[in-house]
Amino acid sequence: MAGKAQLPTSNSALIAMIADEDTVTGFLLAGVGNVDLRRKTNYLIVDSKTTVKAIEDAFKEFTTKEDVAIVMISQYVANMIRFLVDGYNKPIPAILEIPSKDHPYDPAHDSVLSRVKYLFSAESVASGRR
Repeated sequence: MAGKAQLPTSNSALIAMIADEDTVTGFLLAGVGNVDLRRKTNYLIVDSKTTVKAIEDAFKEFTTKEDVAIVMISQYVANMIRFLVDGYNKPIPAILEIPSKDHPYDPAHDSVLSRVKYLFSAESVASGRR
């Protein structure tokens, strides 16, 4: 099927995480953690000492790895690098913004929801519905 993004194998798809310690720990306990041969992990724990540059680098690394299917990022962290998250438009890996314990989820800032709203508003205008 030409034009469809595909993962190398169904067994190698990873979930990457960029979030606070509690969120990452919960997902690691659920079994999403991975350390490769170069000792690189599939997560970044963000705290008050984490620089925006480190978050940007992790986001770029996770979105370019072939074995990552989903990048889960806390919404408050995504807001720190909003220009990168909003500019990302590939289907795989999918970017999912999630809430964290200390920062509630705001659907108005979710890049996926804003794209869906735009898509449906463009369809309603094209079909003559409002």
